[in-house]
Formats: sequence, structure tokens, C-alpha cells
Amino acid sequence: MGRLPIFLLVAIAFTVRAEDPSPSEEDSPYDQMQILARAMQLIRQDYVDDTKISYKDLTYDAMRGMLSALDPHSQFMDPEDFKSMQEDTKSEFGGLGVVVGQKNGVFTVINPMEDSPGFAAGILPGDQILKINGQTTDKLSLQEAVEKLRGKVGEKVTLTINRPATKEIKDYELTRAMIKVPSVKDAQILPAHGGARIGYVRITQFNEPTADELSKALDKLEKQGMDALVLDLRYNPGGLLNSAVDVSGQFLPPNTMVAFTQGRTPSKEYRTENRKGPPRRYPLAVLVNYASASGSEIVAGALKDLNRALLVGDTTFGKGSVQSVIALPDGSAVRLTTAKYFTPGKNLIHQHGVTPHIRATLTYEQETELLRARRPKEDGSKDTSVFMDPQLERAVAALQGTILYAGKTRKP
Repeated sequence: MGRLPIFLLVAIAFTVRAEDPSPSEEDSPYDQMQILARAMQLIRQDYVDDTKISYKDLTYDAMRGMLSALDPHSQFMDPEDFKSMQEDTKSEFGGLGVVVGQKNGVFTVINPMEDSPGFAAGILPGDQILKINGQTTDKLSLQEAVEKLRGKVGEKVTLTINRPATKEIKDYELTRAMIKVPSVKDAQILPAHGGARIGYVRITQFNEPTADELSKALDKLEKQGMDALVLDLRYNPGGLLNSAVDVSGQFLPPNTMVAFTQGRTPSKEYRTENRKGPPRRYPLAVLVNYASASGSEIVAGALKDLNRALLVGDTTFGKGSVQSVIALPDGSAVRLTTAKYFTPGKNLIHQHGVTPHIRATLTYEQETELLRARRPKEDGSKDTSVFMDPQLERAVAALQGTILYAGKTRKP
């Protein structure tokens, strides 16, 4: 097994990009690559199990460790993982439907997707995953945890969950399923409130068809005489950035900056595009909470800063970093944090979140009832009416006041 081939050493050494800062003597890429190459040589020469020491295995494992050490959102994806990630953005994939992230070093449920095994079992946002199939998660990377949650459709997975709100630890046995996620739900005119026809639409995540689905839902509500709209982004974990920008574009003029990034690479602005149809100028309220993350924070932050919407609820999750996915020659890919998102008002989203105009917090019992109302009944049917929780009621009251004020100030 001997030494590494000279061509591999050369390839490793010259992965340093021309635009990288000049290396100091204390941090020379050539010296460090020699150390890495020597470690790989020793592993191939002396490691006891020769089934684990192929150049491919060692390189992939090194990449996983290197990326996961940077931050919870950077990761290496082998060809199979990369393919799965691409499939996830098309609204259909296999798994448990549990969106997880790391919060204070603990794997935390950001959102159980509706109509998924996790949602049906009663898992809630904020639940902490202590074990997966009996294995503790405290030493797993985010990528490793996600890989254990995914797998073949029909297989059972046991999650040991800690619920901080009640300090209850419980095992949930879930069966992986093919999950189809319609991203726009419950579009309807709410029960009459003071004569105003207030519409309601909920977005569960941002994927490829979301903006088109939302546009069709709004067109339908407008034909029913909608006077104002509540856009519900609670428990929305994000998704595709372009989709979030297009959703913002439903309520903003063309070429409006929705967000911008700052990092070591040049800053980039994200702007709305032209869309068909007349502008949607009616009053708008956006519901957000602690589980509104990423793309939903971009939408909420833009509509707030541009004075297009009134935000109601709780401060959002605070996941505002940019992950660039870069494909590698063998079909694998690197997801690398390259910048942070800012709202049009130059407010940093990452680790800060977006604060609402009107703060309204649900109790544990109210939140549990809200999520229970969204689950199918025992016979499989589902109540199509919207559960009027306190946050929604505050949003409706605010819109009523806006409509009343506009009516009194409108010139004859």
C-alpha cells in the first residue's frame, strides 16, 4: 500500500484557489496537505480492517469531518445524498417528515411536516431528539442524524424525544413513508368579521411550485371579494430561496430587493421579477413564530422592512446563513456556508430572527390544540375550517382596524 501516488499529492496541494489569501508560514496549505497525505498513507498501511481504507472511503470521510466541523449547516454529500437533496426540492420524497436542526448543541425538531409520519404521531416543534433507534445523538453530526432518519419507505424508526415544555421523555415508533408536500394550504375566506372579507393562506415550506400555487390561491380568493389577507408562515422551515423571493414578489413591485447577502464572496441582491396580473395591494398580515425559519424569515423580513405587511406572532428561528451547493466531478457535492442574509433594512437574520410588530405568544396548550386541529381525524377525514387561535385572531383584528381606517380616510 506504501506511499500515496505523486499525482494525488500534487492534486491535493493545488486545490488552493488562486484568489485565496496568501498562506502564512504558520498556515501553509502545502505543509498541512502533507500531514493529511501522511495520515492517509499510515491508515492504508496499518489499519486493521482493509475494507475501510480505499482512497474513496478515506477521502469522503475526511470531507465529512472537515465540513461538519465548520458549522451545523455545512456538509459533504456523497452522490446518493446529493441526489436525495435534489429530489427533496420537488415536493415529494421518502422519510419521516421531521425537519431537524441543531439548537444549543441539541438536535431539535424545527417542524414536523403535515401529512407525514412525524406529524401524525404528535411530534411537535421544539421537541429534542435524544436517540434514533436507540443510538444517542449527542455525538452525531447533523448530516449523520438526517441520514439515520431517512431510508427505505416502510421501515420503522424509533425516536426518543424530550419535550422541554413538559419535561417528558417518550419513544415514538414511526414508519418511513413517501411524503408528498403541498406547500400552499387552507386557502379560504375566514368567517365574517365586522363585514370585512379576510382571506387566509398557509405556506408550509418553499419548494419549486410554491409561488405558482400561491398565485392560483390568491386569484381564487380575490374573485370571492377578499378585502385583506393573513399569510401564515408559522412552522415553515424554509426551502428554496428563489421560491421565497417569488412569494414575496406576489405582494411587491417588480425589481424590489427582498434580501441581500454579505460574506467573503461579493454581496448579492435578490429581487422580485415581473409577474402576470394586477398588483395585489390589499392589507396584509403575516403570522410568524419561533419555528419560522430560513425562507420564511426572508419573506417576513422583506414584507416588514418594506412596510408591506404587519407581522404578528413571535420572533422567528434565526436561520439566515447562505448554503451554496457545489457539485464535484464524481457526482458528490459540498454544501458550504458562504454568506449571511440581511433584510432590505440591513437587519441580520442569522441568530437574531425577525421580530413581529405585534407580539402574541401561544401557550403550550394553545399550540398543541392548533397542531391537533391540522391532523386528520381517526376516520382519515380532516376539518377544512381554520382553527381560530389567538395569534390569528390578533392578525384579523389588526386587519379590521386597517380596513376601517382606510375607509374613513379615503377621499370621496
